[in-house]
Amino acid sequence: MPLESCHALVLNADYRPLSYFPLSLWPWQDALKAAFLDRVDIVSEYDRVVRSPSIEVRLPSVVALRQYVPLSRRPAFTRFNVFLRDRFSCQYCGSNRAVEDLTFDHVVPRSRGGRTVWTNVITACTTCNLEKADRLPRECGLYPRQAPFPPTTHQLHEAGRAFPPRYLHESWRDYLYWDSELEPS
Repeated sequence: MPLESCHALVLNADYRPLSYFPLSLWPWQDALKAAFLDRVDIVSEYDRVVRSPSIEVRLPSVVALRQYVPLSRRPAFTRFNVFLRDRFSCQYCGSNRAVEDLTFDHVVPRSRGGRTVWTNVITACTTCNLEKADRLPRECGLYPRQAPFPPTTHQLHEAGRAFPPRYLHESWRDYLYWDSELEPS
């Protein structure tokens, strides 16, 4: 494994990831620096080591913050968070798309007095967005599958857990799905 791939999973002081999507990861350099500054506890390590003239250190694969960082109750209103709330699927036709094929749509168009807020913006594919244009749902027959709502940070974390990253180191697995049902042995 190349050194650049040795990221450390960052857990809060309660041993839950700071974020699931994007997954809270630090480059190995930041993880080692935080460990030397006593800001984190090293929970798990890679088999890889780095050396200086006077010391040899195994690279951390999982670190836990020593001080608990409270998560914001109200997540930022961003395009990505709208997509995440709606689980990357068009709220009109239900299709799942790549992020680059998604856009957001104002249920009540801005040209009709609609605002850019959680309760009026949904994820839409380009086809549905173009079809709806600047009309109200009742005028075009396109209704959102779910009413738009302001999500909590917890709801976004839950949504993010449905989209695991392409690479998961085995030492991370126990901390990413800590409340999933265990299989009997």
